[in-house]
Amino acid sequence: MKRTSTLIILIAIVVVFGTALFYLWQKNQEDPVTYTTEMPSKETIIVNTVATGSIVPEEEILIKPNISGVVEEVYIEAGEFVQTGDLIAKIKVIPNVSSLTNAKNNISSTSTALQTAEINFKTQKSLYDRQKALYEKGVISANDFDQVNNTYLQAKQRVDQARIDVRQSRQNYDIIKTGTTSGLGDFAQTQVRATVSGMVLDVPVKAGNQVIEANNFNEGTSIASLADVKKMIFEGKVDESEVGKIKEGLPLEITVGAIENQKFDAVLDYIAPKGVAENGAIQFEIKGSLEKIDSTFIRAGLSANASIILDKAENVLAIKEALVQYDPKTKKPFVEVEVGDQQFERRDVELGISNGINVEVLSGVSESDKIKVWNQLQGPPKYSRN
Repeated sequence: MKRTSTLIILIAIVVVFGTALFYLWQKNQEDPVTYTTEMPSKETIIVNTVATGSIVPEEEILIKPNISGVVEEVYIEAGEFVQTGDLIAKIKVIPNVSSLTNAKNNISSTSTALQTAEINFKTQKSLYDRQKALYEKGVISANDFDQVNNTYLQAKQRVDQARIDVRQSRQNYDIIKTGTTSGLGDFAQTQVRATVSGMVLDVPVKAGNQVIEANNFNEGTSIASLADVKKMIFEGKVDESEVGKIKEGLPLEITVGAIENQKFDAVLDYIAPKGVAENGAIQFEIKGSLEKIDSTFIRAGLSANASIILDKAENVLAIKEALVQYDPKTKKPFVEVEVGDQQFERRDVELGISNGINVEVLSGVSESDKIKVWNQLQGPPKYSRN
């Protein structure tokens, strides 16, 4: 029994010793780890954030009629260029019975007032003529004649004003009935004209549509919208997590989806002071003026992306962000530089801006240094057989 136990222990020792020898032999057969290196290079590093939006005119002018009625004829189409004063449309007036009746009554009242003023003027003129003759003969004093003269002039002034009131009431009646009157010429209210020069973006009405003039209770019907297509802006939104990084005056690079292989320069002009909740996130509106687009026609409303350049370093010494290591205690960055065949030494580095792929190196390494790729895969990848 004692011999059996001793034999088992000896066999176990031999098996363990043999296993250890086999493990050491197998490890000795593995290839040693060989680290690759990369060298710094001159790069242009741009730190940016992206906003989505669209291209819109800087100013879009809506043309509205000065009188309500029905569109009789439209003289323009979308895409045409117009100048200030060009005829856009003509409105046919449909008189309002109540307004027309009031205008007629106004004519009657002003005519009556004119007749009364004329009668009073004739009376005052007769008195004036008599007093003037007496004054010239020295019968009455100058003070008495001045009082009569003043009354005469006031009567004459009331007649002139009454005649103006009658003329205006008749013009108002004509405008309510027909939309125009004598004396207006090219400024007849039935003729809708361009108030600015530019391209016609939209004509939302056609002949036969009813239109309403702008007033205190209604913004009125738009006949057409005009804009200067050479003055376009980017209008978009940025998330609340990004708005703190941007400021007015930053450069933008605009890419338009419908225009391939072309970028447009712009400047950030406006950042909304108040955000708007959209899809569970707070969005802030931004605007940027496009520069030098004379040679390219950009249609209003095209979707676009704006790359907001937060920082930029041109032609600086840079390395890949993945080559940088950080000291676990001091948290300071460092790299390992090759000083011999597969021999490396630690170099503390001072870093500048980073775009997440490349990082600027301010000091610590030179362009000729070979930097260890410390996090590379060990050995070739293994594949499983199906």
